[in-house]
Amino acid sequence: GFVLTQDGYIVTNYHVIEDAAKDSSVTVEVSFANGDKYTAKLVGGEQDNDVAVLKIDATGLTPAVIGDSDALAVGEVAVAVGNPLGTLSNTVTDGIVSALNRQVTVQNNDMTLIQTDASISPGNSGGGLFNANGELIGIVNAKSSYSEAEGIGFAIPINTAMEISRQLIESVARPALGVKIVDVTDAQTAQQLGVSTMGVYVVEVTKGSGAEAAGVQAGDRVLAVDDTAVSDSAALKNYLKDKAIGDSVNLQVERNGKVQTLTVTLGSNQ
Repeated sequence: GFVLTQDGYIVTNYHVIEDAAKDSSVTVEVSFANGDKYTAKLVGGEQDNDVAVLKIDATGLTPAVIGDSDALAVGEVAVAVGNPLGTLSNTVTDGIVSALNRQVTVQNNDMTLIQTDASISPGNSGGGLFNANGELIGIVNAKSSYSEAEGIGFAIPINTAMEISRQLIESVARPALGVKIVDVTDAQTAQQLGVSTMGVYVVEVTKGSGAEAAGVQAGDRVLAVDDTAVSDSAALKNYLKDKAIGDSVNLQVERNGKVQTLTVTLGSNQ
């Protein structure tokens, strides 16, 4: 797999984590070259295109630099990273892009893949295929099934994988307060909202939401969530991303010059 975001989204092949996708009792562990290991949560997977997204509880990771698979040309350098035999982790082999837009059947699915002569084995599944600039151009997912055809392997174009990964991440229900908020950072916005103090303001409360039940109102200025000060809307969203639907948070707001704390049960963003 490869690191998609610094806060722990990992992309790999669906067939690598297929057992976990079909059986919730199966766990997935992500191991890094420095020895760090994390138990991963399956965000989602798409079997037809052999892409899956995992999430680990980590921050400060270094994401892969994403290239443009649509701009590839036959003959370009291709570097594959993987784990041949399941015991030779972080093995790097090089070759070239030997064909583009190959129509290949993998795991009974018809796919359009990048072909390379970099050394590919089943242990490379989910590993990255990089260009000479170190940019990720594909996710290795298959070796030729023909025993007489050595030096032929395939990778999912990164443009395809990125679009599917984005859809998988966005389709997951996330915890939400049930409010629409806006950052007031200038006099013009403050005048439009009829407020005099800069800050994070509630401009709309979703009907039937936890915020409505807790008594949050449009016009409230959000000061803190639990014990974390809210300096802008990004800080509030960043705090909530580690919560789960059904959790409760204490929202400290200022209304008509008075500060009050409201306990909000988080709902879903969907």
